[in-house]
Amino acid sequence: MRSARTLPIEPMNALTLTRPDDWHLHLRDGDALRAVLPWTARQFARAIVMPNLKPPVTTVEAAAAYRDRIVAALPAGATFTPLMTLYLTDDTSPDEIRRAKDSGFIHGVKLYPAGATTNSAAGVTNLRNCWPALETMQAIGLPLLVHGEVTDGTVDLFDRERVFIDEQLIPLRAAFPNLRIVFEHITTREAADYVTDCCGHERTLAATITAHHLLYNRNAIFHGGLRPHWYCLPVLKREPHRLALVAAATSGRPCFFLGTDSAPHARHAKESACCGAGAFTAFHAMELYATAFERAGRLDRLEGFASFFGADFYGLPRNTDRITLGRTHWTIPASVAFGSGELVPLDAGGSLDWLLSG
Repeated sequence: MRSARTLPIEPMNALTLTRPDDWHLHLRDGDALRAVLPWTARQFARAIVMPNLKPPVTTVEAAAAYRDRIVAALPAGATFTPLMTLYLTDDTSPDEIRRAKDSGFIHGVKLYPAGATTNSAAGVTNLRNCWPALETMQAIGLPLLVHGEVTDGTVDLFDRERVFIDEQLIPLRAAFPNLRIVFEHITTREAADYVTDCCGHERTLAATITAHHLLYNRNAIFHGGLRPHWYCLPVLKREPHRLALVAAATSGRPCFFLGTDSAPHARHAKESACCGAGAFTAFHAMELYATAFERAGRLDRLEGFASFFGADFYGLPRNTDRITLGRTHWTIPASVAFGSGELVPLDAGGSLDWLLSG
């Protein structure tokens, strides 16, 4: 007779969770916004919306107008709340920071080092230029959302996050110890270790982790040829880094939570000589996260990561409605409509074993 230890584990056929939130999302604008928003709204109750439009969302007035466009683009009957952000520049004033906090609908300020990623040309050239704004953010409790890469051309692309921790993040937190920071879309073992070390005794630092960085390493970009739909910033890293991210996300530590960084680019913009950086995962985000957590044997910890920890860090109430994922084998479509063009979901043509009900 087999012992209980060796009995096979029956697979779970349905997974019901408190409705999750996406704490890092790109929605774009215009026709692109109208195309991708329904995919997020069917899964997530809220999302932190990135401000890197053209022109960037640098004022409360611009954020309010963008929020109105998002709400107007929602499908009939959708219950979804966009959580807006400001784009930090060298010239962001303390008064604008105070207006952002007072607005009630702006929940963070995004730091893009100038030139780090898509539409970041207007980003920060030197953090010292932002000292007055950061002092105000620390005083009033408005979080700083950090794209954590240096842009020094002499630093290897795969090392830019690690160098950012040493050269920028550690000095920043020493100067502003009470500034609440979200280290967004972390991709390295060093980032996971740094946030973990701070998690037990500090409540001012958290990190988001994407589904694609949990599921894939940098081989995915090159398997069978150069595959542009896998190119994102920060780029996918080596397997030890992926494993460290999985360990962090499934640890149950409240300093790690869901942020898709879903970043839509039309097919022609990805399949080009200089392709846009970003992976489109909003189409199948929760299915991807469920796959990652199941492979790690930690489906029991997905709800905290997806539904609780982000809301707690941002000081927002947890959602009360629920979603259900069923065990269904299905194929990710080759493309979905994107205005007058088409958009390719990550791993198009691949298959998944979880499917969001409804």
